[in-house]
Amino acid sequence: MAWCPLCSSGQSGLGTRDSGLATRDSGLGRQGGFSLLELMVVMVLVALLFAVVGVSMTRSVSGAEIRNAARELTADLRYARGQAIIQREQQVFRVDADARTWHAPGRDPVELPEGLDITLNTARSELTGERAGGIRFYPDGASTGGSVVLSIDGREWHVTVGWLTGEIGLERDVQ
Repeated sequence: MAWCPLCSSGQSGLGTRDSGLATRDSGLGRQGGFSLLELMVVMVLVALLFAVVGVSMTRSVSGAEIRNAARELTADLRYARGQAIIQREQQVFRVDADARTWHAPGRDPVELPEGLDITLNTARSELTGERAGGIRFYPDGASTGGSVVLSIDGREWHVTVGWLTGEIGLERDVQ
């Protein structure tokens, strides 16, 4: 029995018996699976997904670093104010923006993580250098006032010190 390519049923011209060759796919012998182009598109999409996740993880890590540094800075400022009240003598909280450090009285200096920047805004009388100075706390709880700004990748946290009350506040700069 010969196979008839012109017959739509794939039957031979001699009888009605099926030759078994009629099971061919009309896709000209295409096997199941993916083409190289399809695989490449999927690989590119997976690579883009990993890049987005990587950037997101980097942003969240740097966000956690700045948030933790801001909280630690706030705690050290409150400590300095508390020491001024308890000891009944002036205490100075020092910031050195060039060295990227701060120093609460009676504690070790704290160095910022890599990439984090610090800026001090304080009274002119408390400046000890172009980018260094302090915030003075008095025994009654008042202070010279000012603010310290921590920044990384365009994000900022502002720690403010009220001059009259010495109250310390923390707020994130929403952009």
